[in-house]
Amino acid sequence: MDFRTDIIVDYMPFFIKGTLLTLGLSLAGIFIGLILGLLIGLGKMSTNKLVRFPFVWYVNFFRGTPLLVQILLIHFGIVPLFMSPSNPIVSAIIALSLNASAYIAEIFRAGIQSIDKGQMEAARSLGMSHVQAMKLVILPQAVKRMIPPLGNEFIVLLKDSSLAAIIAAPELMYWGRAAQGQYIRVWEPYITVAAIYLVLTLSLTYLMNYVERRMKTE
Repeated sequence: MDFRTDIIVDYMPFFIKGTLLTLGLSLAGIFIGLILGLLIGLGKMSTNKLVRFPFVWYVNFFRGTPLLVQILLIHFGIVPLFMSPSNPIVSAIIALSLNASAYIAEIFRAGIQSIDKGQMEAARSLGMSHVQAMKLVILPQAVKRMIPPLGNEFIVLLKDSSLAAIIAAPELMYWGRAAQGQYIRVWEPYITVAAIYLVLTLSLTYLMNYVERRMKTE
């Protein structure tokens, strides 16, 4: 089997551009997902059933349906209500953020509930409000326990961003498919794309392991 490196060389500028967009989509998705996930996680922990109900079903929907379907629904059904034509980058960010927030909400919920209830009671007995106790006592301890699953979610989100190629968002996988279509070659573009994703995920894994070790020593 011959392996044409000239294809990789020709498309390398596009692969680099696609990699940068992949990182941008992933960072935007995880940042927005963290904010929404915290709010949804707290909402899901509410003792009021009426308050808890929409948050529970939000998580059920986004965890129970394929991300690909969510991307298509958002790009072709929801985004056109606000802009025309639909911007694939905007659609990808929205879909990745909403999907990630459902998983992050469960991470926050599990992390918060893993902290002994006595700590909340002790903080309240010192005169703190529920919000103050959550902010100053519970969340700082819960965050240390949430670092590993949050790191895993970021890695999953990074790889899942490749699905944005289906709506023509020009991220890494999009350019891999473009190279495959132009040259009618499979190995060169897809092995290159796989290698770049591998470097990104291994780098992120190393970074999260470093952060986890630092958090344990503090």
